[in-house]
Amino acid sequence: MKFKFTLQQKILLLVVGISVVIYAIAIGSITLRAKKVAINDAITVMVTTAQKNASDIKAHLENDLTSMKTLSQSVLSYKEMSESQWKKVFAKMYEEVLKANSQFLSVWDSWELSHIDSTYTKDFGRYAVEFWREGNQIKSNSSLKNMTGDDGDYVRIKFEATESIENPYFYSYTDNQNELILMTSVIAPIIENGKFIGIVGVDISLDRYHPIITQIRPFKNSYAFLVSNDLQYTAHPDKEKHGQYLFDDYEQIMNKFSIAEKIANGEENMFIANDVNGVKSQFIFSPIIVGKTLTPWSLAIVVPHKTVLAEANKNFIISIIIGLIGLVVLTLIIAYASKSITTPILSITNILKGMAAGNISNDMKLSINTNDEIGEMAKALNTTIDGLNQKVEFASSIEEGNLDTDLKALSNDDILGNALIDMRNSLTKAAQEEEKRKEDDMLRRWANEGLAKFGEILRQNSDNIEVLAKSIIKELIHALEANQGGLFLLNEEDESDPFFELVAAFAYNRHKYKAKKILVGEGLIGACAIERKTIHLTEIPNGYIEITSGLGHSTPTTLLLVPLVVEDKVLGVIEIAAFNIFEPYQIEFTERLAQSIASTITSVKVNIRTTLLLSTTQQQAEEMAAQEEEMRQNMEELQATQEESSRKTAEMQSFIDALNNSSFVIEYDSHGYITTINDAYLELLNLSRDEALGTHHSDKMELDPQKKNEYDRMWTNLRNGIPQKEVTKFIVHGKTFIFQETYTPIKNEMGEVYKILKISNNISNLIN
Repeated sequence: MKFKFTLQQKILLLVVGISVVIYAIAIGSITLRAKKVAINDAITVMVTTAQKNASDIKAHLENDLTSMKTLSQSVLSYKEMSESQWKKVFAKMYEEVLKANSQFLSVWDSWELSHIDSTYTKDFGRYAVEFWREGNQIKSNSSLKNMTGDDGDYVRIKFEATESIENPYFYSYTDNQNELILMTSVIAPIIENGKFIGIVGVDISLDRYHPIITQIRPFKNSYAFLVSNDLQYTAHPDKEKHGQYLFDDYEQIMNKFSIAEKIANGEENMFIANDVNGVKSQFIFSPIIVGKTLTPWSLAIVVPHKTVLAEANKNFIISIIIGLIGLVVLTLIIAYASKSITTPILSITNILKGMAAGNISNDMKLSINTNDEIGEMAKALNTTIDGLNQKVEFASSIEEGNLDTDLKALSNDDILGNALIDMRNSLTKAAQEEEKRKEDDMLRRWANEGLAKFGEILRQNSDNIEVLAKSIIKELIHALEANQGGLFLLNEEDESDPFFELVAAFAYNRHKYKAKKILVGEGLIGACAIERKTIHLTEIPNGYIEITSGLGHSTPTTLLLVPLVVEDKVLGVIEIAAFNIFEPYQIEFTERLAQSIASTITSVKVNIRTTLLLSTTQQQAEEMAAQEEEMRQNMEELQATQEESSRKTAEMQSFIDALNNSSFVIEYDSHGYITTINDAYLELLNLSRDEALGTHHSDKMELDPQKKNEYDRMWTNLRNGIPQKEVTKFIVHGKTFIFQETYTPIKNEMGEVYKILKISNNISNLIN
């Protein structure tokens, strides 16, 4: 069943409900805080009490230790007396110390025999003197001990050579088990010139700490106990536990809270756990570190947890009673105030219902003129109605496509208004981005078409640099809508004096041939070549370049210089001048084109050099044949002809060697099988000569039907004596190679083609 409440009822339920929750949280918080404060106060009292009493116990032990340190310093005077004298003097001194300190059970010393007896050479054995109480008498004894070896405790004391408080032990001076006393020994070493020579000690009954422990009760039902370094109860309210071990009562919590380690290390420890009686309690362990001893003791105080929380529980009950009275008063006040609030809110609710149904008009405005929050609500609602009317008009205008329509947001927090403004801005931005995308597509298409066109130019003129250069510079001027340009190529015919030579120039549809020579590093062209970077100038140096037209001479507005670089080597520079400023996309296009031009020029130079070498070789061969015929006709000139023939042969071999060194050469028979291959080709393909000889030209080629027809046509032309040029791709040992190849038919005396000479240049790196 769903209940329907009025606004006034909801206010009552909400405010009273929240008040109850807040009250509960406050009571809980106060209770928790009270408990926490009570615990913290109890801990402070416990810590203070533990530290004070631990300090008192420490003072007792340090007084005893001080007496022993005084004795250890006093006995060093033995050097000034004979052995018999110092033994009597020290015995008397020990007796007087025992008489003067009733808390001492005995006073004793122990001397290393090897120190007081120069004839004794062993590192064990000691001379000991002891004075102790027996009834009302003081008795003494002297003896030699450890003559067969030092015992465990003395070995430790001797090794540490420092002050010591021994762990508690039961002992009887009369050997009567009924007279056993729980005691400890306070020991000071006798050190001479940094060397251990003995100890002085005193035995103390631990019963003297029992009264101190029983008086330590900072809280009701609390108690304290004293434990030694080895976890024995040194003092406890229950005397039966003296000499027993803490571990027997608190095995689990000792492991959980690392009590043994912290006592042994002289650390303070604090935790909550069940005591030996099963009562949840607060434990405090306060360390007692005496002098330079290495065996700290610890004083523990145990307080039942319920004792600590008793005051907090009392405050909790009082808080509940006061809170209930406050809730009744609060309910009456809220019932009266809610009625004065709900009446005008009902009017506002009716307006909001109309707005929720989508009705927006100025007739919906309210006329409430109070100065309280209700009046503010009415004003805000009226402002909202005005703002929504404006937004409706704005949206209608946007729908009609008027993106310049303006709307003023009611405030920075006007989400709807800002969203509508953002919508208009997004539509405007989308329209602008669409225009930019179209422009980018147009520029990309222009660049791709231009590169494709220049690719065709580079392929058609790949055997003549001058024709190629003229075509390039002409088309580039037109593509960039520039006015004048030139292509400078590096001339290295004289290796000692390289320079850049103007091989092609173009301006206003007329080729201009000028003998222009620029040294490497000279002017802007030289600088562009050295830096290997594009130079774009919009301020041209006076007199550097002029553009000539029918109207006269003018200095261009902009100058673009782009290096032709391949494999980090500059082959030339393109220089373009124009009256218009070059756009970034035009510069990028020219730089991409320069890479293709540089690669093509490299191939053209290689082809020209190869063709020249082949032509020279053929010419030399023909001359040699003519000389041989002349030798047969004229025997008298045989010797001279032979010498000339040898010289020509040597020259031809030089040409062949030069060809082999610069290119990759293979000879095929007329059917396409390899008959000769040079070493350079074998080394490049990583093949042995036996692997290569006899293989067919088409081995390892990938030929589809169309390429197969073109391949057969090429060999038909070669057999008919027609030279061929090809770019070939094939794979050897998993590696792909691309070659620029020239095939030349070789004829015999009858004019018949009997073999094919192929000269190849590896352009794999240029293509990739």
